[in-house]
Amino acid sequence: MSTLLYLKESIANYADENKLGQRIYNKLKEKAYHNEEEFLENLSEKEMDYLDDVLRMEMRYARSAQDSIREKQLNEIYQLI
Repeated sequence: MSTLLYLKESIANYADENKLGQRIYNKLKEKAYHNEEEFLENLSEKEMDYLDDVLRMEMRYARSAQDSIREKQLNEIYQLI
């Protein structure tokens, strides 16, 4: 479950700049998903593509900041996409 919290925190950085980011953030904010798969099932194809791009950027950032825990959590979701 903490994986979705890391994702929520990461996607919040993009929510103000992009409608898809805002939509994904709102989904995470408004519903308590039981797991990552349930969350991903609730995304459109466009949202999935957008999330794919965001996760790659966020994992690169986590790697450069040497935040291996954050990178691992975000990678778990990325692998499911």
